[in-house]
Amino acid sequence: MLFYQQRAEVKSFLYSHWFLSLGMDKIKIIGVPEHFNFPWLKVVEEQPFKEEEIFLEWINEPRGSGAMNKAIREEQAELAIILTESFIKDRIEGNSGQIIGFHVQSPLIWGIHISSKIQINHVEELNHAPFIISRYGSGSHLMAFLLARKNGWDMGTLQFEVVGDLEGAKKALKSVVPKIFLWEKYMTKPLVDKGLFTRVGEIPTPWPCFVMVASKKALEKYPQQLKKLREMVYEKSSSLSKDIDLPRQLSENYNINESDLKEWLTQTDWANKGEIQIKTLRQTIESLKSLNLISQEIAVEELVALEFVELV
Repeated sequence: MLFYQQRAEVKSFLYSHWFLSLGMDKIKIIGVPEHFNFPWLKVVEEQPFKEEEIFLEWINEPRGSGAMNKAIREEQAELAIILTESFIKDRIEGNSGQIIGFHVQSPLIWGIHISSKIQINHVEELNHAPFIISRYGSGSHLMAFLLARKNGWDMGTLQFEVVGDLEGAKKALKSVVPKIFLWEKYMTKPLVDKGLFTRVGEIPTPWPCFVMVASKKALEKYPQQLKKLREMVYEKSSSLSKDIDLPRQLSENYNINESDLKEWLTQTDWANKGEIQIKTLRQTIESLKSLNLISQEIAVEELVALEFVELV
């Protein structure tokens, strides 16, 4: 983990214990330790509900969306920034959390990676290779089916190896046996540049990539704070998008080259209002159903907290 992220987590831990010792309440927010979530870190640093005796705690979750769905299901966190497809699948399977807005409206560009020890240059040559995934139900798991369909592979024969997180993937890809690893391309770019991974292709999600999900308990206990927090993140995302110094800040915090981050920013659209298109969620549900990743379709209205989201 990067020094900045370690420092932020230690600071959050110390603040958490201090505020809680004063009898303050806590809203726990979880997300992947990636550049997408930089606006959240900046808002959490401001502790906007301190006067209301509510402390915001940010927790990095390197294991991805599967672990965050579990945390929302089990009321271990009040809010999570989860991959859209992963949460929709988990919601249909019984997660009581609901979407309170998009965080990122643009697609996620997944890099298709293999070990640099393997002499393969084309995705088509990986037909029977197992997929390395963070956990079942994660984006790396679900996108494997999308990649298989795109290439005409038999989705019923796909194999998976659970490795937990990016560190686990680095160990797994030391093998000379062909394995496929799907992960956000800019987070893995430094590993590709160092020669640890080879990227043999890319595959974008056909939907907006990140949603804000609140637990059922949080929706009941903190409705006004969650709504205000969402608007603060939207404002922060908008202001950061206009900041010419943003690539440098992101580079320092996530150890990614500035030039790569400038390219990433041209492809990324942070959400700035609590509005969701009905057809976008319907298309995502239909895609998951066509991949046999969900057993049934549900109404869009069941996915979102209607007091937060305007469906258009």
